[in-house]
Amino acid sequence: MRLAISQRVDVVASYGERRDALDQAWHSLLDQVGAIALPVPNKPSLVSSWLAQVQPEGVVLTGGNDLAQLPDASNPAPERDATEQALLAHAQINRLPVLAVCRGAQMMNVFLGGQLSAVDGHVARRHPLHVTDALPALAGLTEVNSFHAWGLTSAELNTECRTAATAGDGTVEAFVHTELPWVGLLWHPERESAPYISQDLAVLRHLFGNSL
Repeated sequence: MRLAISQRVDVVASYGERRDALDQAWHSLLDQVGAIALPVPNKPSLVSSWLAQVQPEGVVLTGGNDLAQLPDASNPAPERDATEQALLAHAQINRLPVLAVCRGAQMMNVFLGGQLSAVDGHVARRHPLHVTDALPALAGLTEVNSFHAWGLTSAELNTECRTAATAGDGTVEAFVHTELPWVGLLWHPERESAPYISQDLAVLRHLFGNSL
């Protein structure tokens, strides 16, 4: 399955460049389920033509860069925001499966009308996870990594999604769309060691397995 995957924007001041970047670990993770990652350039004016030519079968929104609309955003990239909004709009119209990770999950929630708030104790640490029955693929997962300073409560989750997992402080750690094949995870499956966590792979197969 060919997956359009979003990229972070890194600013290299010494070269006067805004560079698109993607952790190589994403290719290794998606290879575990037979999927191919096709990096999308953060150039909003080119997204429509890129999608028409590549015709991806699914979308992955990755981490990095705070949404530019957030107060005191860290490494904001408005061009990335616009690119990911276009990817989600395309996936919505064509009912494509979407995996949204960390910042990607934040973007998905905002795109669907939800809100975000600052969270404490979620940067560069692991914490317990409590799963619901909304996403059976997560059954048995009790701990995840965490690298986000922005998250969401159940009240801030958009009305089109259900909570699939929460952290110990009650904040939402995973959610699923009630009609579309969309999943948001606030942790990073790609930052675990290969062969990766079985539940993370199960989520990938749940989303992207139909064409394998």
